[in-house]
Amino acid sequence: MKILLTGANGYIGTRILPVLLELGHEVVCMVRDQRRFALESDFGDKVQIVTGDLLAPETLKNIPKDIDAAYYLVHSMSGSGDDFADLELKSAQHFVQQIQHTNCKQIIYLTGIVNDEQLSKHLSSRLAVEDELKKSGIAFTILRAAIIIGSGSASFEIIRDLAEKLPVMVAPKWVRTKCQPIAIRDVLGYLSGVLGNEKAYKQVFDIGGPNILTYKQMILQYAESRGLKRYILTVPVLTPRLSSLWLNLVTAVPYALARSLVDSMKNEVICQNDHIKKVVPKTCLTYKEALKLAFEKIEQNSIVSSWKDALNRGYLETSFMDQVKVPQNGTVEYKVKMPFERKAEEVFENIWGIGGSRGWYYLDWLWSLRGFLDKMFGGVGTRRGRTSNTTLQAGDVLDFWRVLLADKTNKRLLLYAEMKVPGEAWLEFKIIQYHGKSYLSQIATFRPHGLWGRMYWYAMFPFHLILFKGMAKQITTYKPK
Repeated sequence: MKILLTGANGYIGTRILPVLLELGHEVVCMVRDQRRFALESDFGDKVQIVTGDLLAPETLKNIPKDIDAAYYLVHSMSGSGDDFADLELKSAQHFVQQIQHTNCKQIIYLTGIVNDEQLSKHLSSRLAVEDELKKSGIAFTILRAAIIIGSGSASFEIIRDLAEKLPVMVAPKWVRTKCQPIAIRDVLGYLSGVLGNEKAYKQVFDIGGPNILTYKQMILQYAESRGLKRYILTVPVLTPRLSSLWLNLVTAVPYALARSLVDSMKNEVICQNDHIKKVVPKTCLTYKEALKLAFEKIEQNSIVSSWKDALNRGYLETSFMDQVKVPQNGTVEYKVKMPFERKAEEVFENIWGIGGSRGWYYLDWLWSLRGFLDKMFGGVGTRRGRTSNTTLQAGDVLDFWRVLLADKTNKRLLLYAEMKVPGEAWLEFKIIQYHGKSYLSQIATFRPHGLWGRMYWYAMFPFHLILFKGMAKQITTYKPK
């Protein structure tokens, strides 16, 4: 079959792609920016890439006419504007209008369980998208999932942060809400199992694992599996806003995502039917088995995708890859050019390993302080770390930076700041050869927004003098243990 995969750069899209290819399908990946799409060498020649923006219907004409089925995996938990739901609905409408001009026989949509009468704003938006897809006249298959547990999933990372960092938690009452978590492996099994399956046509399925647990039980069971003793006290006084701020400070999630999650946690996400078992018979992993599998992936450094790989402000915003060319006008810079005698490959490996658990080589406490202050003002902070300790590619998260360019061949790494700053910031590392000598070139570029932006730059400049020169020196001399 020829399959259209929207959201191919997302958490689910990245994981379902190799599954579809292994099953022998031809896959057309639709992305907003082809520069973000990294093709693995073992299946690069099996994938067709088309660019398209669901908010710009004229760009959707790139979708091939001869597709047999389509996965609609486009959504964002980070949108928080008043028009967010309208934009999501328009995206679905534009998708339907274009897909009706193809040979598509099935649309598969993964969404959240929406069985309550009073839904959060984001779950209501998902339901509206679902209803729009049903109007297409094409056979639909809707999979409604509870929270997804897997390495790199937002739900898993939040539970992990809470359990690992807080021996005692004072938590809001939503921790008593019941849910039915499902392993990412089982989600992929259902997504691939309903494809082309006529029993799944024009059907809506709830999918979940075998366990029904409260969020409190999930945190405590995680702690138990890690040999940790944890205590959770629930109080009724934490408002959604306070809960969101608390989640933002304690975990890696930014405030907008935390608010979306908290708003949705008031709704129980429990399967009300098990019809999917008759269409795609399988035994789902228990919650503890899903945790074990996630741990194994993390320990093996084989996390395929992460919620952090999605854009900080959600898919509805302009592509951050437009920043890959660092501007020359209206900017200020601080440059360090550090000579070194060792092999260039060794120094670049240090650049490649920067951030995350390794840190920033010099005055890490200062980077942590900057991350904490960023969190205090609703930013992303440094807790996001990095998806992999050994690989980097465009679109990856690196603490409070986003990777714009990761070029091992030309020994260049370019980062774009996602922390709260009154302007735009880039940080570039590259190895250069000059007159037969090797140098580490490190350039911090800032484009200030107005007077406050310039005041910020000059206030930070004394720190840059110490921090960036010390970091460059350490990068050229550091030897991994």
